[in-house]
Amino acid sequence: MKQKKFLSAQWLRLIMANYVVDPNILKPYLPAKTELDSWNGRTYVSLVGFLFHNTRVMRISVPFHTSFPEVNLRFYVRYKENDQYKRGVVFIKEIVPKRAITFIANSLFKERYVTLPMKTFVEITPEEQHIGYQWKFNNRWNGIEVKTGLKKFPLQAGSEEEFITEHFWGYSSLNEHLTGEYQVSHPSWDVFPVTDYTIDCDFGNLYGPSFSVLKEQAPVSVFLAEGSEISVFSKRVVG
Repeated sequence: MKQKKFLSAQWLRLIMANYVVDPNILKPYLPAKTELDSWNGRTYVSLVGFLFHNTRVMRISVPFHTSFPEVNLRFYVRYKENDQYKRGVVFIKEIVPKRAITFIANSLFKERYVTLPMKTFVEITPEEQHIGYQWKFNNRWNGIEVKTGLKKFPLQAGSEEEFITEHFWGYSSLNEHLTGEYQVSHPSWDVFPVTDYTIDCDFGNLYGPSFSVLKEQAPVSVFLAEGSEISVFSKRVVG
């Protein structure tokens, strides 16, 4: 049965920094009935920064809560239903600057949102664009930023970029037996190859000791996705 649309928005200028990790790091975070998804035998986590814009909850725009940045750390799973796999994401933590967003997401979707001071910038010249997201944690600014050219490219079938961007389900653990599932819909995104990037993130203290290895580990890829209109549908319980 088709779920009702809960949220609509634009997700814009998505910076995606992708790391290959030991699957054992992620297994404690797996929701019931899901399994780790991989690409070419590699298990990924992604640090993602992007802009929510023109956000509407149940078709209602909430003043001062329609445009804001988010940064999250996520990994990739799949769930088998009726002999077919749904490919989705699980969030380790999601950072936003608005307490009301955190309350709604954690209460209704059982996500792992936290509220921190955040900043974002966009600088565009005739030759390049420079985009960044920053968040203040333990009295220190963390950040992720990229520089790209202005030429964008469609996703290539079977590519790493397609794997990272086209997981259209969200899963969260409700308890050891039950899992929350919701659908996210959007068209395929064009991507901008990154010419330079900077990542300054206190992975271990922000996301847990298991992720401290990312501090000294270079991502295997970083790219910028253009983004689009998106829809998030109401959650259901599986398992």
